[in-house]
Amino acid sequence: MALLLLATAGAAALWQRQRPAGELVQVAAFGENPTGLAMHLYVPPRVSPRPAILLALHYCTGTGPDFHSGTGYARQADRHGFIVIYPSATRDGHCWDVHSTAALTHGGGSDPRGLLSMIDHVVEQHAADRTQVFVTGHSSGGMMTQVLLGAYPDVFRAGASFAGVPFGCFAGPEEWNEQCSLGQTTKSAQEWGDPVRNAFPGFSGARPTLQLWHGTEDEALNFHNFGEAIKQWTNVLDLGATQSSVVQGVPGRAWTRTRYADAGGKVLLEAYRGEGVPHDFTNPADEVVRFFGLDAR
Repeated sequence: MALLLLATAGAAALWQRQRPAGELVQVAAFGENPTGLAMHLYVPPRVSPRPAILLALHYCTGTGPDFHSGTGYARQADRHGFIVIYPSATRDGHCWDVHSTAALTHGGGSDPRGLLSMIDHVVEQHAADRTQVFVTGHSSGGMMTQVLLGAYPDVFRAGASFAGVPFGCFAGPEEWNEQCSLGQTTKSAQEWGDPVRNAFPGFSGARPTLQLWHGTEDEALNFHNFGEAIKQWTNVLDLGATQSSVVQGVPGRAWTRTRYADAGGKVLLEAYRGEGVPHDFTNPADEVVRFFGLDAR
């Protein structure tokens, strides 16, 4: 019986290493997963040596396969050789937990624990580079992007949050925070920055860099949250409020890109304002990949 179990485990591991590249494949077992998340994985036909990992997070009501088919990250992976994880929240509504104390605390568990297990799995099974892990997401996935960057700055190198809200804006007992979603939560930069620092009080390393994207006509998560997130992350990244550059028409006519750089001129935050843009818009995957530096690997 023991030999049979060993043989079965060995066959499963071999299948995971040899499964077809360039296809979205579900991974059934990937480690600790307290909230029952599902995992789909996209490995491009040509993988870079020690590939980078992109965690791509869907919106409420969505799934990992939905986000795979509706965004251009897999095509970018084909071009640049990184691996994409497409998780799925499986609770009713398929929203990510961005409100509980567990989710907002380093090592606290909830959805972040399962997401980190997925990353560990890819590192172990595909010899991926643990120092090159990135995260992006839209709506609820954009919220979770900011949660992960705040609570796990030791894991992620950078993130891109689309139509999200600041870290901790949804904090509380309920899954949905109407005050935050309506844009009625306003704090100082210091008041926004403190919850991020308190999420992992022992952390003293370099913080992940960040892109923020938000449309002025967002009907689901009010555009006010864009300004509040800028206050939060310029404070956390110790950037002050000084803009290093403002460019209109990037990446398209509706968008204005504002960059914030440190004293050495390194851009740590890019903020994209979409004039007249609603909650749902196409994620410019090429701009995300450029910001992450995945096009230079």
